[in-house]
Amino acid sequence: MSNAMAIAAVTSVMQKQLSEVLSADATIRILGNGVKVSVLPPDRVVRGTEVPQLNLFLHQVTTNAGWCNQDLPSRDASGRQRLSQRPLAIDLHYLLSAYSAADLQGEILLGLAMQELHERPEFSRTRIRTLLDPPSSPPATALGKALAASGLEHQIERIRITPDMLSSEELTKLWSATLSNFRPSTTYRASVVLIQTDEPARAPLPVLSRGRVVPGQPRDPGVDVQATMEPAVPTLTAVVPADGQPMTRLGATIELQGHHLDGSNRVAVLSNDRFQIDAVRLAEGPAESTDDPARTLRFQVPVARAADFPVGIYRVGVRMERTVGAAATELQHSNDLALVLAPEITSLPTSVSRDASGAISFTVKFQPRLRPGQQVMALVGGRGVKPKAIPSDSTDKLEFLMKEAELTPTGTLGHLVRLRIDGIESPSVDRTKQPPEFLNKRMAVK
Repeated sequence: MSNAMAIAAVTSVMQKQLSEVLSADATIRILGNGVKVSVLPPDRVVRGTEVPQLNLFLHQVTTNAGWCNQDLPSRDASGRQRLSQRPLAIDLHYLLSAYSAADLQGEILLGLAMQELHERPEFSRTRIRTLLDPPSSPPATALGKALAASGLEHQIERIRITPDMLSSEELTKLWSATLSNFRPSTTYRASVVLIQTDEPARAPLPVLSRGRVVPGQPRDPGVDVQATMEPAVPTLTAVVPADGQPMTRLGATIELQGHHLDGSNRVAVLSNDRFQIDAVRLAEGPAESTDDPARTLRFQVPVARAADFPVGIYRVGVRMERTVGAAATELQHSNDLALVLAPEITSLPTSVSRDASGAISFTVKFQPRLRPGQQVMALVGGRGVKPKAIPSDSTDKLEFLMKEAELTPTGTLGHLVRLRIDGIESPSVDRTKQPPEFLNKRMAVK
């Protein structure tokens, strides 16, 4: 593959190819000496007297449709691990124009260039190497060395030049955009340029067998075929928090549902990319008598480990050892699903009084602890209240101040209080009752 210098390398190869044609053709002598090929924007070509010359201008770069979806994603779901060196496949669109102050000279130059690109539309590897790094020439400049090291001659596909005819309207818009006077011109496409990084990627080991090798057998047993529509791999289909809540809290039982979850040493695995929590194992919790081990696993995020699990959205999966083949076991991992860990208010004043200015101040204790960088807000009734200050380190207690409180006195009932961290609110509804009722997280304002 090529590196990032490939775009400039293609332009340089086309420029030198056309320059060789003009210097070798006998017809060009009638135009005088010094006919050159430039690679400038059209508005910078003419400076003073207009001399015979060709100009090659890269006016557009597009994604190659045949290569854009060729490979798998280059990084894993977390974005940290490179899986492959996916190439950037692009096509280059050029405007080839001829300049001259005399009659017919521009047409002659354009005809010679078009004939050359028609007769030799492809650049061989040897030709690219010769044009970028001529064997008999003065020492290359730093730019010349960089272009020669672009790797353009080593990419899988050859560079092919094809006419890219534009309509008169499109060509007019192109020349208008360059803020220059129209000249005899045509357009070409150079395809395909494959740019690839040299960063190392993960390289899996080759597959030696399709399963566990049975001692004494000449080959592995192969694929185990089962008469079912369910894939014979551990698969999660749902995450069910306790008490019908849409999110879970510390210490609450979480039920994972799926199929082929039976095995030994089962654990739940939690990950969170933001806080760099990677594959933390939580032991399987107590199961009910009606649970099917192949389809259910229960666990808890223990309160004792509150410091390890901040409020946020986690990926949860199941890891276990399962029997495969002839009594052999292997470690298997299910797919991951989303699990929302919400804050929980552990202490709240039952009533607060307004001060002389009509403001109220109250302290809320909660779990898990708030980490630096997390956004927090208390919701009193329908009003949001920001904390007085957020410590630089983690905390499980915040003081809130509501200036000129507009809340009406409530007597013993009080206003419902919720805590919102990073957009995730603490549970406020008891969904085990029918109809649902608000939890007793209330604060009276006097």
